[in-house]
Amino acid sequence: MSLTKSLVCASLLLLGALAAVAAPTPPAAAGLEKATFAGGCFWCMEPPFIDLPGVSSVTVGYTGGNKTNPTYEQVSDGGTGHAEAIEILFDPAKVSYAKLLDIFWHNVDPTVKDRQFCDGGNQYRSGIYTHSPEQRRAADESKAALERDQRFAGKPLYTEVVAAGPFYPAEEYHQHYFRKNATQYKFYRWNCGRDQRLAKIWGAAPQH
Repeated sequence: MSLTKSLVCASLLLLGALAAVAAPTPPAAAGLEKATFAGGCFWCMEPPFIDLPGVSSVTVGYTGGNKTNPTYEQVSDGGTGHAEAIEILFDPAKVSYAKLLDIFWHNVDPTVKDRQFCDGGNQYRSGIYTHSPEQRRAADESKAALERDQRFAGKPLYTEVVAAGPFYPAEEYHQHYFRKNATQYKFYRWNCGRDQRLAKIWGAAPQH
């Protein structure tokens, strides 16, 4: 975890914001599908999707590891195998999975391994966690297309594409953090250099 994020989280804990982690999320309701992505700090991955037409909800949490009901501190310390991630419930009749993939890619740096921007460690890896064979094909095709993209000039892309496992929602104070704590969020995001790096890769910083 970066020093900037550590300081922000420490202040929240001192204010007594810590809450229990929920059980794994249930299956999507009829007519909705799930999309699960990891892109480093989950605070920063929520805003690009939350107001997208067709998106029902975005939850920040942990996935990809081997520990049941992990806490933020356990994931941040490493060793759980989990990545900070987001789970999106969306209506495929209103927004396509391909659209969600496009937004995902434009919010990560796929050229780095086990880190994103100022946050280092396997818990900050980038990943696409698929919920169906159709999602897996779409994710694989989107990654293959980027591997052919001249902007990456043959660089390896480290974003993992794997089947989704249990997703554990993070503590309540992390949910919609960018709205609850806008000043701290903007401070962290700027100091982490996220938008600066995204603009260098993709040509423009994403909306957030």
